[in-house]
Amino acid sequence: MKNAVIYIHGKGGNIDEAKHFETIFKDYDVIGFDYKSQYPFEAMEEFPEYLREIKKKYESIILIANSIGAYFAMLALDGEDIARAYLISPVVDMERLIRDMMMWANVSEKELKNKKEVATSFNETLSYDYLIYAHEHPLNWHVPTEILYGSKDHLTSYQTISDFANRVGAKLMIMDNGEHYFHTAEQMAFLDNWLINSLNDVVEKGNK
Repeated sequence: MKNAVIYIHGKGGNIDEAKHFETIFKDYDVIGFDYKSQYPFEAMEEFPEYLREIKKKYESIILIANSIGAYFAMLALDGEDIARAYLISPVVDMERLIRDMMMWANVSEKELKNKKEVATSFNETLSYDYLIYAHEHPLNWHVPTEILYGSKDHLTSYQTISDFANRVGAKLMIMDNGEHYFHTAEQMAFLDNWLINSLNDVVEKGNK
């Protein structure tokens, strides 16, 4: 059986982004996951079901996940048989992020609770149910993981990502002046080198 790389995009992304990784993972089938979930409780159903279908066809699975796609994946797929995960700008503390956005929008928890949802000027809709779900379901993640983080990530602080990496035993790579959204030529080159070097390390360790 073949091996597969599943790519999970972030908000506003699409499965075509998966093609970028085909030249790096030449011995794998690279598959973009066109998920529909917008809320974590939806991902808890959709993501495991999708993975079960993939596992019928492939012996080993590597996960590449971006931003909120990484959050959904960690929330829904912990405990699944995933060989390795590469997370790009992952959202690792959704409750903290929602509370930060509440502060940016000057929305109190009481107001959000009363209204249930509040639209913001930065095109995010704050949801009280989402806040409570994130509070009650902190991430637990046990897959061997490497994280790529930009020092200018405006959604997740260095302290938050560092604390998470230490807690789950993930290896953290930081790009100076990198953003939450890796998209420039320089950022993509950094991302590619990060993946290539990691894969080479895995091969070397496997040969020892």
